[in-house]
Amino acid sequence: MRFFITKALLLSFALAMPVQAETLLTSDQFQAFSENSTVYFDRQGKPYGAEQYLPRKRVIWTFLDGQCQTGVWFSEGDGICFLYDGQTSAQCWHFLETDAGKSARVIGDDPANDLVVSGQDQAPLKCPGPAVGVSYSSPSKSDP
Repeated sequence: MRFFITKALLLSFALAMPVQAETLLTSDQFQAFSENSTVYFDRQGKPYGAEQYLPRKRVIWTFLDGQCQTGVWFSEGDGICFLYDGQTSAQCWHFLETDAGKSARVIGDDPANDLVVSGQDQAPLKCPGPAVGVSYSSPSKSDP
């Protein structure tokens, strides 16, 4: 009988714990949040990468190692997809608003692998890469 009571008590605590609400960002909401900014992401509590969002849905991604990949983003269904230069297929994500803030999840992936937004600013990424001294910044309005 004691085992049954303990199990029932544990189950009642588990049911009483609030479930974290998740709301998908629409393409327009994602663009309003990200455009003309650099967003920093953590994965499992550790810095993971950053992405600079430029006009016309252009992006620059880095794993924070000084190497950068340029690409574009676009919406597909309820996902936000990224296609980087040199890649043949896009990777699509759900961008989520939760009680804890914003996060990103590869569509169909385990929530344990989510990228959590840990910061956002207007600073361009530093991407020296093989051409030391080069960094990306937003193009002027006269650029095509």
